[in-house]
Amino acid sequence: MLQINIYAIYSLWLREMIRFFRLKSRVVGSLAPPFFFLAFLGLGFGSAAMPAIPEEVGYVSFLAPGIIGMTLLFSSTFGGLSMLWDREFGFLREIMVAPVSRLSIVIGRTAGGVTTAVLQGLIILVPGVAMGLEISGLPGFLLSLVFMLLIATTFNSLGLAFASRMKDMSGFSLIMNFMVFPLFLLSGALFPISNFPGWLQTLSLFNPLTYGVDGLRGSLIGVSAFPLALDMLILAGCSVAALSLGAYLFEKSDVE
Repeated sequence: MLQINIYAIYSLWLREMIRFFRLKSRVVGSLAPPFFFLAFLGLGFGSAAMPAIPEEVGYVSFLAPGIIGMTLLFSSTFGGLSMLWDREFGFLREIMVAPVSRLSIVIGRTAGGVTTAVLQGLIILVPGVAMGLEISGLPGFLLSLVFMLLIATTFNSLGLAFASRMKDMSGFSLIMNFMVFPLFLLSGALFPISNFPGWLQTLSLFNPLTYGVDGLRGSLIGVSAFPLALDMLILAGCSVAALSLGAYLFEKSDVE
């Protein structure tokens, strides 16, 4: 029977947090693309009338939750790179032979990756508010934190699952780029999915980020394509499935 080691989980979480605050160039590099998306698209299309967007909702308010979802997606999936770095330099071997369950290692790494991803999402929220994002209120903001946690958990776990089966960092980056851009573009982060052709709308329904972005939009500005309860239910199911997959593949992985 697997045992959860709280100290091991905390240690791995703390290590990820220390790396996050020490590697300032990494933080700036990961936040620059979302910021420029928000600035140029938000200001460029801010005065344009977008079909399927309510007239009382500005494009910046519509766009900002999508860009937060983009930030969470990119930072979470590429969190698997840290595991490949640890494999390359021997740290992963050391923690794998430690007298703690691999499940504790997975939970600790995932908790650290989720926390850093949510912090980056909150950082992007600040320029969004400065550009005109009007948050519906404190309950909506708190609910958006729940959606951020679910989005980050889902894609951090997927990144861990891919990293568990790979040893080449450049190959991992190529596969992640191939995966994240379709997920981002099909999520309705930039435009309402109702503006997509029918077959693209169908594809977007199989995208977990679609429900994450819709949940963020509904909680922050009160506009959503689906009921918030449905968004949370589907996203929670995806989080559990992705975390289970990541834990299983990590459990089966070998460290040379």
